[in-house]
Amino acid sequence: MSRDALVVGINTYDRLKSLNAPAGDGEAIAQILQQYGEFQVTRLPAVKDKENQTIRIGKQTKVSLTQLERAIVQLFKPDGKPPDTALLYFSGHGLRKNLGIQEGFLATSEVNPDAGNWGLSLQWLRRLLQESEVRQQIVILDCCYSGEVLNFAEADPGDRGKGRDRCFIAASRDFEVAFEEINSQHSVLTAALLKGLEPKQDRWVSNYTLVDLLNQEHHPFPQRPIFANSGEAINLTRKWNSSPVNSTVQISAICPYKGLSYFDCTEADANLFYGRTALTDKLLEKVRSGNFLAVLGASGSGKSSVVRAGLLYQLKLGRKLLGSDTWQLKIFRPGINPLQNLALAFVESELSDIERASQLAKAEGLIAKGAVGLGQLITAAQTQRVMLVIDQFEETFTQCQDITKRQQFFECVLGALQRDDNKLCLIITMRADFFGKCLEQEYGGLAKKIQEHLVTVTPMIREELETAIIKPAEYMNLAVEPELVSQMIAYVENSPGSLPLLQYTLTELWQQRTEEGLTLTTYSKLGGVSKTKRFICQSE
Repeated sequence: MSRDALVVGINTYDRLKSLNAPAGDGEAIAQILQQYGEFQVTRLPAVKDKENQTIRIGKQTKVSLTQLERAIVQLFKPDGKPPDTALLYFSGHGLRKNLGIQEGFLATSEVNPDAGNWGLSLQWLRRLLQESEVRQQIVILDCCYSGEVLNFAEADPGDRGKGRDRCFIAASRDFEVAFEEINSQHSVLTAALLKGLEPKQDRWVSNYTLVDLLNQEHHPFPQRPIFANSGEAINLTRKWNSSPVNSTVQISAICPYKGLSYFDCTEADANLFYGRTALTDKLLEKVRSGNFLAVLGASGSGKSSVVRAGLLYQLKLGRKLLGSDTWQLKIFRPGINPLQNLALAFVESELSDIERASQLAKAEGLIAKGAVGLGQLITAAQTQRVMLVIDQFEETFTQCQDITKRQQFFECVLGALQRDDNKLCLIITMRADFFGKCLEQEYGGLAKKIQEHLVTVTPMIREELETAIIKPAEYMNLAVEPELVSQMIAYVENSPGSLPLLQYTLTELWQQRTEEGLTLTTYSKLGGVSKTKRFICQSE
């Protein structure tokens, strides 16, 4: 697997104040990537250390815009075969141009804003990343004076483009400056990065474990690093253990498949939830930028699983959306009495029975006031955002037979969205065949709201199905025969409601696993997917 890195540290500027930390920051990052990450590192500016005949980042050497552009193009769009993983680290000045349209720039040595020379455009970088064939892209921007530098979204193409796994880390929010660490030769961000990239044991440090550490770091400065991750984890560094590895495989007795159940918002379930990374990232982007999301799909398409084990679990971790680990997550099903179940969602589960009864009575009293009361509950929540999830929204039609209660419920939850602070985010999952029910009456503009904020859960593609079959078994140290994978996919591929059927069959295979793992022979004895189909009921 090819892994390339471009590490840039610019100390010297013609018209801006020269800096002390970037070259040292960059060299420290370059060395740890080489030592522990197996990266082929290009330094900029690069000078020869005559004492030990090595290449290091020059402390007094200038870097031009042309040099920086060419080096970044060579990293992400080389003439030959692109690397599997590409990492860009930049330390230096940054600038923000605000003439009608805000633009962020990475400052090169010759920048002269008075003459219209601002440096490397973050918008240009974003377009380059969109067109790049590199599958794993990491961009780390440790910019001094980042209050003047960084419109973070300019450089982040999100889920667009051809790169599937991305990591973006920046030194501070756009109104904050970036500091050097007290009693340290490094900046605050780079000091934290070096600490996080230093592997403590024989396992990979990934972009997700790295942002976990950044979230835990506390500094006396008014500075907070920001980040955005999408796709699967990207391995960065690790310690290589030369001692013999015990080849004995321990096979867990816990079944890694869910049968007819959905994957829930727990660590145990999320660790076994595979195949929906792209869809999860799409949902994360929707809730980041909006306050309503409708997730619709066929029965058995995995709507509940991707919202619970995908979206909500990632929000709980706070690894992909900065600060989402501090948000409140409320999830419920409408049932026969959706307003009462809505009130129950705001009752803390760890309370005593008496305390729960008291809290429920208060919540029901507020919910009885409709959107105003729900808005008061949201306002009182001590969090930046409240994610209110209504799972299996079609129950408002199938179980709630009181049309008046149904209408009141819709008006309550949709009316509470009319806020200026975006504190409430409403998410619903619903079977697609019930959308017509939403059109039968006005229902507070429900149908229009769904159409404007709709994400459809489509059948998994072949690669996603392979992942969903193989990875949970691998997590439990068990093999799956390739021929078995091919036959199962051939049956369920392009089938919109096949996931419960697939999971049920895999569960049966797990119950009859052998030392060789999950085998085609056992599958044939079971009669294949088609024979188990009669046991499948509509689960979602």
